[in-house]
Amino acid sequence: MTRYRLLFLLLLSAFASCKKLDDFQINPNNPTIADPSLLLPAIERTAFSTISADAALASRYLVYTQSVSNSQYYGWQRSGMGYGNISQVVKMEQEAARTGKQNYKYIGKFFTSYFIVGMTQTFGDIPYSQMMQSIRYGNVVDTAAIRPAYDKQEDIYLGVLEQLKIASDSLSAAEVAINGDLVYDGNIENWKKLINSFTLRVLMSLSKKEGVASLNIKQRFNDIVSNPAKYPLMESNADNGRLPYYDITGNQYPYFNNNSMKTDYYLDSTFVDILQELKDPRLFVFGKPKPASGLPANDFDAYDGLRGSAALAENTAKRGAGEASQINDRYSYQATNEPSLLMSYAELQFILAEAVVRGWITGDADTYYQNGTRASLEFSNFNNTYSASDIDDYLAQPGLALQAGSEIKQIITQKYVSMFMNTGWQPFYEQRRTGFPTFDVGGSGILNDGMIPKRWMYPNDEFTNNRLNVESAVKSQYPGGDDINGVMWILQ
Repeated sequence: MTRYRLLFLLLLSAFASCKKLDDFQINPNNPTIADPSLLLPAIERTAFSTISADAALASRYLVYTQSVSNSQYYGWQRSGMGYGNISQVVKMEQEAARTGKQNYKYIGKFFTSYFIVGMTQTFGDIPYSQMMQSIRYGNVVDTAAIRPAYDKQEDIYLGVLEQLKIASDSLSAAEVAINGDLVYDGNIENWKKLINSFTLRVLMSLSKKEGVASLNIKQRFNDIVSNPAKYPLMESNADNGRLPYYDITGNQYPYFNNNSMKTDYYLDSTFVDILQELKDPRLFVFGKPKPASGLPANDFDAYDGLRGSAALAENTAKRGAGEASQINDRYSYQATNEPSLLMSYAELQFILAEAVVRGWITGDADTYYQNGTRASLEFSNFNNTYSASDIDDYLAQPGLALQAGSEIKQIITQKYVSMFMNTGWQPFYEQRRTGFPTFDVGGSGILNDGMIPKRWMYPNDEFTNNRLNVESAVKSQYPGGDDINGVMWILQ
């Protein structure tokens, strides 16, 4: 993609992102027509921007040393719905229908599904069927103006899986080309690979519901993997669902020049332990040697972390003594650093490895596992800090090979390492689903009675604007009320 094309697309993105929701409501004095290519970039930037320090704190990658962090100490409460994101996608789909550019409609189904999955993973039951009807047909996008009923998670996932299948089946290179695409530059095959790979992620997230007949998880999974001609999957890091960054104001890495990232974020000791155990060279690109070590940056003994569950004073004392490793400088001093990942080829390989172990598909779990680990090492090799032979040596270690009885633990642990400072809350959700790796809650800093939260409470707006439905949803799901320790259906 040339620099001039990039600048053009970024201008389109800025135009789309500046529009307010009110602009999409019917008003004879305001234009309501926009080519879908003008709406796509802003949608992509929202969906693919997954880099989050809060997610890294909650997932025991990082420790914050400036103040008490609710993400680190598991003291969070409410989150927000994604109605606004979905309304923008629906507007793009409507404009696709108006202009005859059908591929935007089917990409829109993917984005809607992605946002819906994020919402239901956050809360549990959410408005789905009636909410979509209100947005699509009611010319209403303000959450205060609609009161949709809440759908059960099982029904939500059934709907999402169907929409993802329609999206993959219907995208066509014979249709009008996709313009304004910041991710795949209009390549339909790459979009199909992402959609099908993401579908496998959704199916794996339902692993506790393997026996639910309506979901038919194993068959759906097998249908995709066994038919690559119809359902292509990511084949390398080149297919990653990624949003690259550029040294252009407004399009730089999200923590570039962030003063807090420069001074306040340190590696978690449990994460350092995982990397040191098998001499993982990614430690050298994730962190910095502790000041007191006096050792070179490529010496594993030069690194140590802080304890995410420890009291703030304990961590600041260890930091002050120079006995803790900060996050690597590239996260705050490099404008481009690395792309933001919605989903990676490495993640797909780990999903396939787990599916083999669970008996969902046939194949060699160790091969998928090795492929995923290699892809992660190659993706994270910032400035070629380690060599190709270093990667080979790491993969050749006997301790890395899958061991009978601990395969899923090993697969999820490598998936966890691969998601450092990327892919949003996915590593937290994977740990919530599998219990791997163990997140430390033994210190005195934990705010949630020594527990890792299972969810977020519904937003106050729902109780203001949709009280009867949200209260009914809480009552039907959580005997203890709307609290962060309630166990949603997909985790039961």
